[in-house]
Amino acid sequence: MNVTVHIEPAEDIPSAVEYRWDTDTAILTASLAYTSPLGGVSGSVELAGSDGSWVILDVRGGRIQGVEVAVWPDVKKLASLRIPSDVSRGRLIVPPDGAAGGVALMQMDTTLVAESDQSERTIHFRLGAGRHVRTVCIARDILVDLDEGDAIRGIWLLNVPPFPGDA
Repeated sequence: MNVTVHIEPAEDIPSAVEYRWDTDTAILTASLAYTSPLGGVSGSVELAGSDGSWVILDVRGGRIQGVEVAVWPDVKKLASLRIPSDVSRGRLIVPPDGAAGGVALMQMDTTLVAESDQSERTIHFRLGAGRHVRTVCIARDILVDLDEGDAIRGIWLLNVPPFPGDA
């Protein structure tokens, strides 16, 4: 199963991402602030890794409003993690068929791999086995990799604050 989206070009993506760490559970939440009216489905898209890891996409009004890492996969620290340079700006609409308002829950079991730079300020989650062909910036510090069929293949969290106590 894939999480397929519709992409709308947009210059007015959120300029701020609010990161929050829950120190008891090590849950990281990245919240986006949209100011334009929203319509469409609201709910959660749960991406479950085969290792028990969980990344949850918070969808409100058909748009991704947040990313939550509920159970971390093993994070592989790389000497050099290259952020994509050819990035377009846009809004991702979930689901892509333009469904009217409502509440939905979608769960996808997939391969979930986490990579980071040495300081863990840039984290890249790779989803599934498909290869990504383009990257869309949905907020100043969140990028989404998509494959040729507009299915989500990766999520980038940029400028992640250190876990409290690790700084």
